[in-house]
Amino acid sequence: MTQTTPETTGAKRTITHWIDGKHYEGTPIGRFPVENPGTGEIEAELLQASDADLDYAVEVATRAQKEWAKYSLAKRTAVMFRMRDLVLEHQDEMARLIVAEHGKNYSDAIGEIQRGRETLDFATAINLALKGEYSFDISTGVDIHTLRQPVGVVAGICPFNFPAMVPMWMHPVAIATGNAFILKPASMTPSAAMLTAELYKEAGLPDGVFNVVAGNRKMVTKVLEHPGINAISFVGSTPVAHIVQDTGVTHGKRVQALGGANNHAIVMPDADLDFAAQHISAAAFGAAGERCMALPVVVAVGGIGPDLAQRVKANAEKIKVGYGMDEGVEMGPVIDAKSKENIIGLINEGESKGGDVVLDGRGLVIPGHENGHFLGPTIVDNVPLDSELYQQEVFGPVLSIVHADTYDEAIRIVNASPYGNGAAIFTNDGGVARRFQLDVEAGMVGVNVPIPTPVAYYSFGGWKESLLGDTHIHGPEGVKFYTRAKAVTSRWPSEKTYAATMSFQREE
Repeated sequence: MTQTTPETTGAKRTITHWIDGKHYEGTPIGRFPVENPGTGEIEAELLQASDADLDYAVEVATRAQKEWAKYSLAKRTAVMFRMRDLVLEHQDEMARLIVAEHGKNYSDAIGEIQRGRETLDFATAINLALKGEYSFDISTGVDIHTLRQPVGVVAGICPFNFPAMVPMWMHPVAIATGNAFILKPASMTPSAAMLTAELYKEAGLPDGVFNVVAGNRKMVTKVLEHPGINAISFVGSTPVAHIVQDTGVTHGKRVQALGGANNHAIVMPDADLDFAAQHISAAAFGAAGERCMALPVVVAVGGIGPDLAQRVKANAEKIKVGYGMDEGVEMGPVIDAKSKENIIGLINEGESKGGDVVLDGRGLVIPGHENGHFLGPTIVDNVPLDSELYQQEVFGPVLSIVHADTYDEAIRIVNASPYGNGAAIFTNDGGVARRFQLDVEAGMVGVNVPIPTPVAYYSFGGWKESLLGDTHIHGPEGVKFYTRAKAVTSRWPSEKTYAATMSFQREE
């Protein structure tokens, strides 16, 4: 196998893998076209790894991990501090890669990197998270303490919508706790992962501890089954999360599989509707709705639906849609033509079942970017609960408004959803807010906060079909996932005490 630097094939870049601290071409089984969703043009080709390429990556990672795990916490955190600084220094370069491959606007891309960097902040203090417990004299002359050790080689399988942030939810914690990491980026948005690999090398991370291997679904299956991979983190759709969970566990691996979402916000009649409308608009249409913590559904209580819809519309109409690097652009395209077609189909279906399209973004065309995959913000009021528009995760810039007469009816609607990622309520009634926190079946809850994503020193994860397994990502639960606990019971007897205390029973 031959290590290579990035190539140019005709007018298109070739994006390789990253193994053992180098760009690595290997023996690809194909090339995936990487499209700029703002222009509709293919700008690069991504090599698709063979089984042999993955085997090599695991071999390299296994060897590197054994040495990396011996590094002191002081040396590991020094690398994480340097990595944190390098991410800040190169955030403009990384943001431009994200805009070119994902389509989100530049400020959203910068925001994504900054949120991901928070996990690097957490990782710089990993020594605090790895503190064990100690009990003295649990029996005469016997002490016990606990420690946590890395699980070995771990893999991260990541979605297209946050090519920097979601991997950063995984690899800083995994690496800081002593593991080696293999990142499988989304084929549509691979370049942020490659820049991350280069920055880790510059930060002083030993070769082989962080690797990037791209591939198709067959390669993902190989990752799930590979005997040399000990744990897998996944973020993506719920159907795939079930496959990852079932296959990974069957093959003896730890798995954290975060699935889809269809987040709801209840708006009570006593809420500040202008405040709610402003924040609902940002939550529904930011990043073109392509995020698992987007707000695609509002439950309007007590007849406020039409008024709320008009207020959200007034905010949404101000959003400038366009190419992500253009001045003043606040929302870019969706990822590809297939996604755009699917989103329009769901809007059409919701309208055909009686939904009222208050704001229609289906026909939006951006001058100069006619081949881009653009949709404008879309608001559909009175969406039927039996419509696909309501029931599916739209993953686009669409807000569905449904109506309820009372809080009790609204909470029943929210909890009937098979998903439980995030949920929010807008109200000025503290009693209702407190009740909502306990009533709602979701892992992340906002009170007058429409996107209740926890900071990195807490853990991120939902309930029900939004999280399979019981371990949330990053924060304390991330440390727990990437390490194994060990309890050590010790005695240091002198010759005299040894003779006196020999017994078949534990001495008290």
